[in-house]
Amino acid sequence: MENSKPLIEIKNLKKYFPAKKSFFGKTISNVKAVDDVSFVVNKGETLGLVGESGCGKTTTGRTIIKLYEPTSGNIIYNGVDISKLSPSKMMPYRRKMQMIFQDPYASLDSRMTVGDIIGEPIDIHNLMKGKERQDRIQYLLNKVGLNKDHVNRYPHEFSGGQRQRIGIARALAVEPEFIVCDEPISALDVSIQAQVVNMLEDLQEDMGLTYLFIAHDLSMVKHISTKIGVMYLGKIVELAESNELYKNPLHPYTKALLSAIPIPDPDMAAKNTRIVLEGETPSPIDPAPGCRFKDRCKYATERCSEKEPKLKDLGGGHCTACHLYDK
Repeated sequence: MENSKPLIEIKNLKKYFPAKKSFFGKTISNVKAVDDVSFVVNKGETLGLVGESGCGKTTTGRTIIKLYEPTSGNIIYNGVDISKLSPSKMMPYRRKMQMIFQDPYASLDSRMTVGDIIGEPIDIHNLMKGKERQDRIQYLLNKVGLNKDHVNRYPHEFSGGQRQRIGIARALAVEPEFIVCDEPISALDVSIQAQVVNMLEDLQEDMGLTYLFIAHDLSMVKHISTKIGVMYLGKIVELAESNELYKNPLHPYTKALLSAIPIPDPDMAAKNTRIVLEGETPSPIDPAPGCRFKDRCKYATERCSEKEPKLKDLGGGHCTACHLYDK
C-alpha cells in the first residue's frame, strides 16, 4: 500500500450542531461532534476508526460522504474538494461514496422488496434498466451470499445477518470506490460477525474498494484495518498502522482501550493489567480549553489544561496528540 495514491484526504474537518440558541435565534453554544479532524485514506486501504460511544466516529463518516454538511474543513476526493459542492454537483460523487449502516433493519424500507431496495440506487443514477438491471441485482445478491429466491421478499423475512448482506448489496449497486462501514457488525450475533467481515474483505479485494471502518470491537478492527485512528470527544488522539498501534500504543487513552480487549487465554489474561479510567467523559458542548482527556488522565499536568496538544507524527506515520511526547 506504500505506493497507493490518496483517495480521501480530510483536512481540519469540523461538524458542530447547535445546542442552544438565544431568543433571537443566534447560536450561543455548540455540540462539537467533530472538531478539527485530519487524515488520509489511500486507495484500497481500510482506515479503522475506534473510540467510545459519542466520540464522533459516525458523525465523521456521515460528514465525509456529506449526509451532514461540514461546518468547516476540506473533504478532498481523488484530488477534488467536494466539501462545498452543491447537491447537483455532488451527484457523481454520491455514486462513488456509499455507506453501510449500523442497524440493518432500520436502514431498509420495510415496504420495499429486496429487489426494489437494491435497484433503487441504480434507478436514481440512471445506470441501467430492464433485464440488465435485473441481472445486476441478481449478481449483487450472489456476491453477498443470497440467491434469486430472495428478490421478491421483504426485510422482515430475513435474519439480522441476511439483512446486513442486503444493505451491503445496496451499497455496492452503483459500483462505488469508497464505503463508510458504520459499525456494520455491532447489531449482529457474534457467530455472524466474522462471516460479514470476511465477506467485506473479499469484496474489497475483488472490487478494489476503500473502506472507513467504524467499530467498537478493537480486535475486529485490527483484523480488517490497514491503519487505525483513535477518537476521543471529537478529536483524533492517535493514528498509526494497525500492527504498530497495537504493539506500541502511545496515547494514555489508546492504552486504556487496548487493555480492555478480552484475552481468551486465562494465563495471559491474568498477566494483563487493565487500565481503568476515572471519571466521566466531558460534555462535547463547548469543551474547556486544553486537552479533552485531561480530566481522566493520570499524567495530566497544568500544561494540559492550558494548551491543546496537536496531532504530531513521531516517526513512521505514528501520530499522537499528547503533551507527554512534546519535545
